[in-house]
Amino acid sequence: MAFDLGTPVNTALLLYILYSVQRILFPSNKVSESVPAEFKNGYSWMPKSHPPTLLFQTFTPKTLEPFNGEEGKRILLAIKGVVYDVTAGRNFYGPNGMYANFAGRDASRGMAKQSFDTEMLTPIDQPLDKLDDLTPEEIENMKGWMDHFQNKYIVCGRLVEPDAV
Repeated sequence: MAFDLGTPVNTALLLYILYSVQRILFPSNKVSESVPAEFKNGYSWMPKSHPPTLLFQTFTPKTLEPFNGEEGKRILLAIKGVVYDVTAGRNFYGPNGMYANFAGRDASRGMAKQSFDTEMLTPIDQPLDKLDDLTPEEIENMKGWMDHFQNKYIVCGRLVEPDAV
């Protein structure tokens, strides 16, 4: 079978092969214009500012309350004594979010009962809710929420009784 240059497909393939071989054997030595000539134009791995540092802290209901997301502040909430930084979920837990009433508060009972009403919140001047009256299903539900928060948000503290600090 002979190679027939009379057909347009064979001619196009031959030209493509010759072009590819030429590019491999004689590559372009052009210097890229995107490569910086000076360091000031180069890549800098340093961030403009250091990211805010989170410290593991002990909170009481009163010290947790200011972290409700108002005025751009961090948003924290607690479930069964564990405090989570949910600032990344500002759309949910921020001032206009669906779960805004949990911001800066102990959300244990509300998460257990799947109720987002303000009646589920213990007043901040009272002792922490012992959750003694929860059913086994509600406790499992609360544990499910804790697993969700543990995997999605940063644990940044623990919630203790007001007189424990």
